[in-house]
Amino acid sequence: PNELGIANIFDEEQEPRRVELEGHPYQAFWSPVDDRLLVARAPTPLVDDQYMSQRVAVIDGATGQVLASIENPGKLGEIGWSFDGQQIALISAADINDPSAGRLMVVPASGGTPVDLLPSYPGDIVDFEWLDADTLHYVANQGVWSLLESIDIVSGRGVGRQVLVPTGGPILTSLCLDADGRASACLGSSPTHPTEVFHLRYGDGAPRRMSASNPWLDGMRLAKQEVVGFRARDGIALEGILVRPLDEVPGRPYPLILYVHGGPEAHHSNGWLTSYGDPAQAAAARGFAVFHTNYRGSTGRGVEFSKLSQADPAGKEFDDLIDAVDHLVAIGLVDSNRVGITGGSYGGYATAWCSTRYSERFAAGVMFVGISDKISKVGTTDIPNEEFHVHARKRPWDDWQLMLERSPIYWAENCKTPLLILHGKDDPRVDPGQSRELYRHLKVRGQTPVRLVHYPGEGHGNRKAAARLDYSLRLMQWFEHYLQGEGGTMPPHAIDHAGPEVEEAEGAGS
Repeated sequence: PNELGIANIFDEEQEPRRVELEGHPYQAFWSPVDDRLLVARAPTPLVDDQYMSQRVAVIDGATGQVLASIENPGKLGEIGWSFDGQQIALISAADINDPSAGRLMVVPASGGTPVDLLPSYPGDIVDFEWLDADTLHYVANQGVWSLLESIDIVSGRGVGRQVLVPTGGPILTSLCLDADGRASACLGSSPTHPTEVFHLRYGDGAPRRMSASNPWLDGMRLAKQEVVGFRARDGIALEGILVRPLDEVPGRPYPLILYVHGGPEAHHSNGWLTSYGDPAQAAAARGFAVFHTNYRGSTGRGVEFSKLSQADPAGKEFDDLIDAVDHLVAIGLVDSNRVGITGGSYGGYATAWCSTRYSERFAAGVMFVGISDKISKVGTTDIPNEEFHVHARKRPWDDWQLMLERSPIYWAENCKTPLLILHGKDDPRVDPGQSRELYRHLKVRGQTPVRLVHYPGEGHGNRKAAARLDYSLRLMQWFEHYLQGEGGTMPPHAIDHAGPEVEEAEGAGS
């Protein structure tokens, strides 16, 4: 477990001093005016407690004595002192059932219950900085956009707000103010480049990009990326990010890869999307349309929207995915007979569900670290309490039949969708047995091509470059084979990891 220690960085011979502290610390910050420490701690080092039970306290830096307790509800994000040491700001969940720490709150350093500065805010706060003793600057997500705002905490809740950087620009993810508070540095991305450093001098226009970590992208043709709005079958307004085929011919229907984010407490922003698990630009260059749906339960639209999927696993939340496909078919972009789906974690659950319960709608699926059995998942995950409080809102024994019927294995007899299943062999979040269960159900029935790939040494997502490359190649191979190619028998298991350029270089030197 973590421990809290204090070291004198100017005296190398002095041993660090351990601060006796009850619980497991995750964050610690010195007061700017005295020897108090602001600490976030959980009762145990268990991941479930890290997610759900971190609470904030002010302690004496010399003795570890608790001077003030702060009753933050539910999940916890960033914490920080005001310049005068009298106030504490924090990003917290609204309550124990709020799936995301996204509310900006303040509380006196003497302790108590934090006050939400932006009640009913239609987005999520992702970072903040104190400008002075009474003013906060913060970065927020709203829908598929981000913005930078300031708020005067003296004016009252939701009053004294000022927009510093409006929506429509780069997707900002962090914030650092300069000494006089007239400028800031931010991290952000756009549809044409991954995360870079931006500089903003207030009053001088839009943020200016300062770094170029991937200069080779400047010479690449990138597919068009755009925000698409549509309505679910029950009338709720939804939106997503569409990456069009690179050489799209108007009026021609294209194969679609529907990419589903995990969580579901996450969302897609209109920034850089491509990663080892999200094919986006790579797939668009190969003639696919790729759509990213912010289905109900996603973050970025306030607490109420993020709770819409609770107590209804694989219900309306995944019906939203079908409605997204129907919209893209209706506008003439997508061929309804060539639709694929992929995603990891909760997105893997969506992939398994759509490949079984809605199999007639999907011609291929690539499931990553996904859920197939809602009952055994609760018994094997390292976050059963988080699952209960912010997702299921009931334990399996409260409704065994619901949990069974919302499990993809229950619908395995429907499956005609060729399914590639991939999983980290050491995943503590979604046990690899979830993938083995669905694989075995489909393999025994023998109704559809199915392949299972385990990644040794990988957990809930691949970290090693080799495993990421293998994953990306297998994903594209599967979709090209079943959505663009001849289909039928599975493509070869062996993957050409070297690629044609490497082989040509080696051949030229032999």
